[in-house]
Amino acid sequence: MSAPLVSVSYASTAADLFDDAALADLLAQSRASNHDHDLTGMLLYRRGRFFQVLEGPEEAVDELMTKIACDPRHTDVRVLLTENLEERRFSEWTMGFEPIGVPAGPAPEGFRDTFDDLAADNEEAGIRAVRELTVWFRARTAHDA
Repeated sequence: MSAPLVSVSYASTAADLFDDAALADLLAQSRASNHDHDLTGMLLYRRGRFFQVLEGPEEAVDELMTKIACDPRHTDVRVLLTENLEERRFSEWTMGFEPIGVPAGPAPEGFRDTFDDLAADNEEAGIRAVRELTVWFRARTAHDA
């Protein structure tokens, strides 16, 4: 019998801004480590902020979250949602990644930026952001395939 699967979605702030090379290094390291520990998931990055979904055996996810919380590259690590899974949602990605563009001008009146909801001090907004960004990522990567 295989270990129960869990998913943890979190947001954090980068201690220093990541350029393309630093992101590439982070992704290479994460993908290799995740492969070795039977973890899958997705990562989004914009303007010094990370959003990540990790899924896999509970013990492996917990160990990685402990490392992330102590990683000097991250500050303000906030777990937004922890879920038990019947099956993986990101089974094809040891670490799927999508950079998020920065809007060129001011947002239209009434526009809500889902990525900004990750920083809200509101559990409901954080969970809504997790759901919306996860769907966006899956739809975008399916379209690109």
